[in-house]
Amino acid sequence: MDTSTWLMPLIGGALIGLSAALMMFLHGRIAGISGIFGGLITGDAQGEDRPWRLAFTGGLLAGGALWLALDPGQFAMTLDRSLGAIAVAGLLVGFGTRMGNGCTSGHGVCGLTRLSRRSMVATGVFMTTGALAVLVVQRGFGGAI
Repeated sequence: MDTSTWLMPLIGGALIGLSAALMMFLHGRIAGISGIFGGLITGDAQGEDRPWRLAFTGGLLAGGALWLALDPGQFAMTLDRSLGAIAVAGLLVGFGTRMGNGCTSGHGVCGLTRLSRRSMVATGVFMTTGALAVLVVQRGFGGAI
């Protein structure tokens, strides 16, 4: 077995967990990306709240840019999806994030570790609907939209 099939996801997961723990311990905040970024977009982040949100979001973008520079093959598009399908999927994720008052990082990573019942329900709902969406696209549309 190639170590990249298990080692890289393990390292990535550990880094996500570490960043979420540091955010909670150092700032008393949940590392929910949709809330952090959403506060910048909507203008809710004012005063002292804005710099840490910018730093967190900038760190995500810088990390992605660094990874792209180091290993561009990891960013190869291997799915046969139209730009419209990708745009609709992004809008649905954004809508679901607002409707569920959080995203996979806020509910799935931070909420589950805090044993939040609301996060358990939210994570169960978005995992189930994600699996159903894959099933519909694969079986109903032959994998291509």
